[in-house]
Amino acid sequence: MPVVIPAGVKVKISGQEVTVEGSKGKLTRTFHPDITIKQEEGKLIVTRDGDDRLQRSLHGLSRSLLANMVDGVTRGFEKNLELAGVGYRAQKTGNKLTLQIGYSHPVEFDPPGGIDITVDGTNKIRISGVDRELVGETAAEIRRLRVPDSYKGKGIKYAGEKIRLKPGKAGRTAAKGK
Repeated sequence: MPVVIPAGVKVKISGQEVTVEGSKGKLTRTFHPDITIKQEEGKLIVTRDGDDRLQRSLHGLSRSLLANMVDGVTRGFEKNLELAGVGYRAQKTGNKLTLQIGYSHPVEFDPPGGIDITVDGTNKIRISGVDRELVGETAAEIRRLRVPDSYKGKGIKYAGEKIRLKPGKAGRTAAKGK
């Protein structure tokens, strides 16, 4: 299945390295030597040399990565996080994200280059950028700072994520000494 190149997107193929440039930014990626990428009539076509298992899996992966590169430079990608817990707050100071998430000190997170972080209110964080992989990894790193607790539900979670709460200790109903 070919990847359609929208208007305003420039693709440069030099050997195994593909550079995609659009209105939101520029992405470069080097692909496996068994995969061949060609640009024909406004479409990117991915082909493989053989038909063994590795080449078949690389074919689908390379096509998905190319499609994500084209989507990233045209529309961009976004992940949303929510802070759940009493006193949990997020604020943006300069380029850093400062989180108060139940520790005795505020936690500062410095985002990698190409990632834009915005804070909506005090408990919603939006991570956006052109590289899908980097956006997802940054969201996972922030979530890892305080993973949601399975007993109280407090922590940093993805927007729309359901936390299944475990029941606490069962109370004792029998009288002592009997």
